[in-house]
This record gives sequence, structure tokens and C-alpha cells, in this order.
Amino acid sequence: MSRPKIALLNAAHAADDTERNFVRELDADVVEFRCPAGEFPDDFAFDGFVVTGSSASVYWDKEWIGQLKTWVGGAIEAGLPALGVCYGHQLLADVLGGRVEDMGGYEIGYRTVEHDGDNRLLSGVDESMTVFTTHSDRVAEPPPGATVFAENEYGIHGFRKGRAIGVQFHPEYDMETAETVTAGKDDLSEERMQQVLDGITESNYAAACEAKQLFDNFLAYVAEIRGDRVAAD
Repeated sequence: MSRPKIALLNAAHAADDTERNFVRELDADVVEFRCPAGEFPDDFAFDGFVVTGSSASVYWDKEWIGQLKTWVGGAIEAGLPALGVCYGHQLLADVLGGRVEDMGGYEIGYRTVEHDGDNRLLSGVDESMTVFTTHSDRVAEPPPGATVFAENEYGIHGFRKGRAIGVQFHPEYDMETAETVTAGKDDLSEERMQQVLDGITESNYAAACEAKQLFDNFLAYVAEIRGDRVAAD
């Protein structure tokens, strides 16, 4: 069977780095759409889709954000498996009826997140995992009927509803991206920024690489759904 065809809804303004990170991690035929520039798929002719991180907030009144929510809602209704990362996680929650709020500060740097061991997305990943985080919004209330499977002291880090799965952390990041994003946070104090930069080490990155397993797990799920569709046809 051919590799899955995945729509990459790139919501980042630093779009090149985001594309590079996701294309590297997704062993699939990835078709990228740069959403802030008004690029969206014309249809739902994909095996699944991924919504990336962004410096935007899902509750902003921007035309492209409304367009993205409309397309994602239609894709979910069409039965496409979905993976949302950071902003994408929040956008999936919003589209499915959850609530996203401003945290009033940042979670940033390599952090520990606990997961319940019951979600296939994190199969093979230690239940206490190291991940890189950078966000100032969070899913305050998951969508009705959703299952929360990952959390830490900052709140929800993973939920699933139907075929839509979101994670708040950034499994796609490499060390260069972690450093660049951190150094670009002008609203962090100099002391806190340096603490985060000091924590971007080979050992922390190596520990966080375990969570990259979720990309293969997601694609295995996509392949399973595609197989079911073929069998049904």
C-alpha cells in the first residue's frame, strides 16, 4: 500500500522551520498549506491531517483562523484522522466544543508530562515523559466527550475525541528550533530566558526524542483507518 497522504496545515509564521520539522518526522506524502498566507486544501482528499503550532491564538478574529476552523471542522466530519500540535491541539479543542484560554504567562522549556498509558498515540513512550513546551494559551476545558490522556501542572497536554488527537507539547522540535523560539520570546525576563536556554542540552533533547514515536503511531492509525475504508468500499 502507498504511503499515506497527509495535509500539513502550517499555522506558523516561521513557516519554513515548521515545515522542515514536520516533514522530517512524518514518513508520509506531506502536502503543506501555509494557512496565515491564505493557503488551504480545496477538498478532503487526504488520509489524515496535521495542524501545527503558531504564534497566533485560536480566539483571535483573523480571517485565516476562521477559514482554518471551517476546513478542520469539515475534515473531522468527513472522518479524517487529525493530529494537532500546540496551537493545533488548541484549535482542534475549539472546533470540537472545548474552551481555550490565555494562561497569563508561559510554559516554556523541557518539562515533564504524565500520560495515562491508554492512548495509542503515546504507545511505547514512558508514562512520565520529557517534552519541549512553549505556549501561553491552554485548553481550559476539553471538548464534551473527549478523553484527556496527558497532563502536567500547567494543564491538559493531550486529548482525544473520535479520530481527532491533540498534544500541547512540541514533539517535532529539534534543538535549533527550541533555541530559536526561546530566544525570540521578547516578553520573557532575561533570567528566565537564560534558564530555558541553559536547559536545551543534548541529554534533554535525547530524552524528548522518545515522544517522537507519536508520529509513527499516528501514521499507523491513519493507515488502519484507510484500510478500513478500502475494505468497506
